[in-house]
Amino acid sequence: MTPEELSHALHTALTAAINDGALPLPLDQLPESIHVERPRQREHGDWATNIAMQLAKKAGMAPRQFAEVLAQRLGQASGVARVDIAGPGFLNIVLDKAAAGELARSIVQAGSGYGRSTARAGRSINLEFVSANPTGPIHIGGTRWAAVGDSLARILSATGADVTREYYFNDHGAQIDRFARSLLAAARGQAVPEDGYGGQYIHDIAAAVLRLAEAEGVDTTALGDADAQEFFRARGVDLMFEEIKESLHNFGVEFDVFFHENHLYETGQVERAIARLRELGHIFESEGATWLRTTDFGDDKDRVVLKSDGDAAYIAGDIAYYLDKRERGADEVVMMLGADHHGYIGRLMAVCAAFGDTPHKNLEVLIGQMVNLVKDGEPLRMSKRAGTVVTLEDLVEIVGVDAARYSLARSSVDQSIDIDLDVLAKASNENPVFYVQYAHARTANVARNAEAAGVRRDDAFDPSTLDHATETELLGRLTEFPRIVEQAAQLREQHRVARYAEALAGAYHKWYGECRVTPLSGESVTDQHRTRLWLNDATGQVLRNALDLLGVSAPERM
Repeated sequence: MTPEELSHALHTALTAAINDGALPLPLDQLPESIHVERPRQREHGDWATNIAMQLAKKAGMAPRQFAEVLAQRLGQASGVARVDIAGPGFLNIVLDKAAAGELARSIVQAGSGYGRSTARAGRSINLEFVSANPTGPIHIGGTRWAAVGDSLARILSATGADVTREYYFNDHGAQIDRFARSLLAAARGQAVPEDGYGGQYIHDIAAAVLRLAEAEGVDTTALGDADAQEFFRARGVDLMFEEIKESLHNFGVEFDVFFHENHLYETGQVERAIARLRELGHIFESEGATWLRTTDFGDDKDRVVLKSDGDAAYIAGDIAYYLDKRERGADEVVMMLGADHHGYIGRLMAVCAAFGDTPHKNLEVLIGQMVNLVKDGEPLRMSKRAGTVVTLEDLVEIVGVDAARYSLARSSVDQSIDIDLDVLAKASNENPVFYVQYAHARTANVARNAEAAGVRRDDAFDPSTLDHATETELLGRLTEFPRIVEQAAQLREQHRVARYAEALAGAYHKWYGECRVTPLSGESVTDQHRTRLWLNDATGQVLRNALDLLGVSAPERM
């Protein structure tokens, strides 16, 4: 019996009690679904709910009295062995062995669909992440967003949402000019400009631009400084961005939209967005500049959108970009920004409200904290290629894609994390990604051994034989997966899936040490062996589903 099935049984029991007058409560007071959860102490039962305490006051009854009426009816439901009342009105529910074990077959039959739902069907979510400036390789902070953002996109999609993965291509502004000057200086053999970019990658791209110039028949030495800088800017940015795309592709991250910041200015969208806000009465003029009255929406001060010289302020692009996403059909706009952007939240939410939208609903801003890499007990700070910060390629070269993605996704984004590269390189249980992947490989190995021993899944499925304590624990873990996926989607917390996978792997390893799927030499194959194979294969399926949500492979041999 799944949590959804138990919730339905509770709803049915409540409805029956209301209809026969045992509970003086209007039917419209019942929630659509009734929350059940695993008790912290397993001896308290398989599932627990506080629904009696939630509804008792509305019925004019003491919570325990309400619980007694509900327990009597729920105890008659198929698959429920016993219902106990604890404290002021908690219901502790014990399933019969067959009902609990039936989950194994349900999971195998559901396959990759187990854990997925339609909870967000019809909702369009624009998820913007990474969006690193095209002035250098993706640093470790951007790499964290790549792992986290792609995992969140997978999780939201698994709950029915229509997710657009978007990369905001910052090709407008001073940083691009500094990048172009750096390339030109490298091509001319000059020192890095005072405010420029260094590192081997600058020399590599400058050399590539020179090769393009030769192929195009352009003598860059004959160009004036302004023309030469523009030549290196246009081609250098394209080369850098193609390299960024390739790095993300190799990291298993694909984007649906690459949105160019310049597009907002070239198409007049910035002016149109400001005009819309002016029509809504939120724009005013002062000191020769044009302002957005963000203090009306909780910001700490009003913001300049057009400077006194007529140039657009930085927030002008943000205003136009948000409006563009909403006009493209996004019900929810989710932006993933670095730790240094925390101060932007207030003004962005004010922009959202100024357009008549609901902050934290139509617009969400997730802030990611720092990542510290440790190798040989010392902080790793320098990149072999970038010369400054550690890059995506550096991390992948050391530990591989799976370990890199998993380690970056298994922690809450609002926490700084320390990643020990030596641990991630180990094939041992202290390496969390190895621990989970090895559990999956073990399920595949058990299945191969079972096939060789003549143990096959067939109609001889007897869930009542799954009565060992480790089987009860394992089934309990498997039952939780759909709830974990929903929580991860609702809270935007992909790390819940990773931590769940580790807990499931632990329960499986314990079960593997206690229960046999294949008979010992001289023993016959029994229904218990066949049923345990269902449980083994169900565990493998859920581990695959969880790892897939994290963008991590599920090897069958290790």
